[in-house]
Amino acid sequence: MKLHLTEIFYSLQGEAARVGLPTVFIRLSGCPLRCTWCDTPYSFSGGEPWTIDEILAEIARYPTRQVCVTGGEPLAQKACLPLLQALCEAGHEVCLETSGALDIRNVDARVSRIMDLKAPASGESERNLWANLEFLTPRDELKIIIANRSDYDWACQKLQEHQLAARCPVLFSPAQSSQEARQLAEWILADGLPVRFQLQLHKLLWGNMQGK
Repeated sequence: MKLHLTEIFYSLQGEAARVGLPTVFIRLSGCPLRCTWCDTPYSFSGGEPWTIDEILAEIARYPTRQVCVTGGEPLAQKACLPLLQALCEAGHEVCLETSGALDIRNVDARVSRIMDLKAPASGESERNLWANLEFLTPRDELKIIIANRSDYDWACQKLQEHQLAARCPVLFSPAQSSQEARQLAEWILADGLPVRFQLQLHKLLWGNMQGK
């Protein structure tokens, strides 16, 4: 059983509850979505075939138990599920970054799922699989990238409509290319939203450098 990998690299976690922790990132290749603000289009295709055992051996070289499986869209590869299970069995603290467009119900319960909801400016909001919300637990997180005021208003509506903050922590992030971060922070404060404002730490440190 092999997976197509774009890269494996060691860096600081830039997002969500584990922000700042040294982490090994496993970036799988392929994604069925084409979000307008995507910052990893190089992962859409290609990649090299790796077995799960080869991946486990590679990440064992790094001095951390924190592992993040990302993409692309990791769940687009069927072997992602056994990879996640194998990582947990090997004693790693595992999180999965997923678009929210594919079914998350069979992800190993030991994995923390960082799931997107795609706002309209992403161009992919019709791909949101709303049934996924029922499978979220307090150990998971929801991320909404905000590109403009319309996205923010949409996110506020969904926050209330689906009682998102009662399911798991909710993260609002500004789209780097279009939404001014301070303005988003001020909107959140003005409305007293039960969400976490989030900037991408790795981009503050290294910009858009691949492998960081």
